[in-house]
This record gives sequence, structure tokens and C-alpha cells, in this order.
Amino acid sequence: MYLVIITWLYVTLMMAVAEATSSTGSLLGALVTFVLYGLLPMGIVAYILGTPGRKRAIKAREQAQQAAYDAQQAPAPMASPVEPSPEAASAAASVAPDAGGHAAAATQGPLVAPVRKEP
Repeated sequence: MYLVIITWLYVTLMMAVAEATSSTGSLLGALVTFVLYGLLPMGIVAYILGTPGRKRAIKAREQAQQAAYDAQQAPAPMASPVEPSPEAASAAASVAPDAGGHAAAATQGPLVAPVRKEP
């Protein structure tokens, strides 16, 4: 990416030098040539081609912030004098709350009759 930008800026610099040293050219024309043919288009191209890198940097920064937040929010492990048995640990793990945060669905009561086809 940078090779194309540097090369194009070199070409436009040479165009500006040719404009400035020409008998019918001027320094103002050389400056306008360099800015409008070189700096402005290459600035736009560099911005567009740099977008994936900026997105990766933003994503990495957000992941680092999330990891720091998660580490800060994690409860500190409490030292217990008695180690729990493997059965108790698996029972505690199986009673984990609903991760979705929704209320548990209840079964219908016995007062609701089943729906059947008419004979």
C-alpha cells in the first residue's frame, strides 16, 4: 500500500517541478498540481486502504477492555478449609441459573382441558 502512495507522490512531485520550471508555468500552478493530483487523492486512498487495519485495532482494544472488565468483575476465590466432593461440585454446576435471564416456563395447570377434534 505504501509503495503505491510513495510512488504516486513522487510522480506528482515531478509534475509540480516540471510545472514550476516551465516557462509558462508558475509556483502557484505547481502547488495546485501537487495538492490536487498528489496529496488529496493519495490521502483518500490511504484512508480507504487503512480501514481494515483501523477496524482490527479497534476490535483488539475493545477485547482488551472487555478482558480487563471481566477480570475485574470476577469474584475472588474464597479459601475453604474443606474441599467439596466431586459429586457436590457437579450438582452445584448442574443447578446453574438460566443464562438468558428469562423466567422459567411453567407447565399448564390441571384445570386446562386438552384440545381434541369433535367426533
